[in-house]
Amino acid sequence: MSPPIEVRPAAERSHTRLGWLDSRHSFSFGHHFDTSNVGHGLLIVSNEDHVAPGGGFEPHPHRDMEIVTWVLEGELEHRDSEGNRGVIYPGLAQRMSAGSGIVHSEMNASATEPVHLVQMWVPPDERGIPPGYEQHDVTEPLEAGGLIPVASGRGHEGAVAIHQRGAAMWAGRLAAGATVAVPDAPFVHVFVARGAVHLEGYDLGAGDAARLTDAGPASLTATDDSEVILWESDAEARR
Repeated sequence: MSPPIEVRPAAERSHTRLGWLDSRHSFSFGHHFDTSNVGHGLLIVSNEDHVAPGGGFEPHPHRDMEIVTWVLEGELEHRDSEGNRGVIYPGLAQRMSAGSGIVHSEMNASATEPVHLVQMWVPPDERGIPPGYEQHDVTEPLEAGGLIPVASGRGHEGAVAIHQRGAAMWAGRLAAGATVAVPDAPFVHVFVARGAVHLEGYDLGAGDAARLTDAGPASLTATDDSEVILWESDAEARR
């Protein structure tokens, strides 16, 4: 049985480094495979990527996955085989539903500045749905403080919609000293994108994560100006 709160330090994440990419993986990804680390709840991929100027992911396919991209710094250009195109910047939530099949590329939109992002995947409720794309600027509520819904299968107002009723993503830009309630769900994944926080007796820094399993009510306090990403799930992904 998993402990109610399990901390995963940044240094324990697997690491991929290419000429243009520096990526840290919270779960098994690509050739970094560990049967004991294939996700938490419905979240099965959480990659923190630094992409060099002019670099990026050339066109590649996906199927049956809800993919949420959250940019921390810089800009990322998205293009796909459905004709969707957009530039993702900090505060813009983006969701791509791979569905029955889609090909997309993700390139640093700048020739001079790097882009820093987190990309996260959850499986959909139903396989073979039509591919789709949605983006929504959440800068205003994000700057107001607290946690805001960014991507949700539960109809949260202002969030991009994912085709997974059992999951929702929250984000917060928290000033030092701010305290927020962590969603009370069977599975919660907390990732500190920037800064430092205190979570129920644990101190977490940038790149650290915590996995909550039936932990009950919990609170998180920023000990420095911070940005956090949380996923709540009501079940585990089917393996």
